[in-house]
Amino acid sequence: MSPKEKIQSIVSVFETGSATPKYYKLVVMNDGKDKSRQITYGKHQTTEQGNLVELVAMYVAAPGAKYAAQLTPYLCKIGRIPLHNDVAFKQLLIDAAVNDIAVMQKVQDDFFDKLYWNPAEKFCDTNDFKKLLSKLVIYDSHIHSGSVPPFLRRRFAEKVPVKGGSEEKWIASYVETRHQWLQYHDNELLRRTVYRTQCFKNQIASSNWDLTQPVNANGIII
Repeated sequence: MSPKEKIQSIVSVFETGSATPKYYKLVVMNDGKDKSRQITYGKHQTTEQGNLVELVAMYVAAPGAKYAAQLTPYLCKIGRIPLHNDVAFKQLLIDAAVNDIAVMQKVQDDFFDKLYWNPAEKFCDTNDFKKLLSKLVIYDSHIHSGSVPPFLRRRFAEKVPVKGGSEEKWIASYVETRHQWLQYHDNELLRRTVYRTQCFKNQIASSNWDLTQPVNANGIII
């Protein structure tokens, strides 16, 4: 397993409960704006009010996409009109991942790399984070929050490595800050995700910075 595969397997557990990507995974949760209901979909769960429209657009544009014609009319609706009760749309997303496996898997791999993996790598490269645990923490933050939120970074003093700070201390500070933010969040759904940061805290405590030791990701060993 490559370092990227290990990191993404751990995040897959967090997102879908499986180390093996579930490209077809679709759930409806109250995690939209003002706790509104929305679809989350795919191997690392992009959201209806977030980037789902880009994922569907990439699929529709992919050569040979079997469900392109059926999904095209939804491109002007996703993120504008709530679709969490649209049974036909939800089934199309599932069918595209189950019955058009090769195309949808490639689209999702490219999509999650473009919007999440590559920005996380850029953040690591720009700030001189090198350790695999650091990259896992930062990728997970991009998947879970879309970035490494500045408002969380402002809550601790440690500098990033490129500015002379300690990589281990910065990551430990960020994980603890994020852990506290999730643990006491007013949104119960976010409070329930505190297992993510607890996993990272456990790896830091065991000095598993290069992820050479097995990682217990919410009950699944990677």
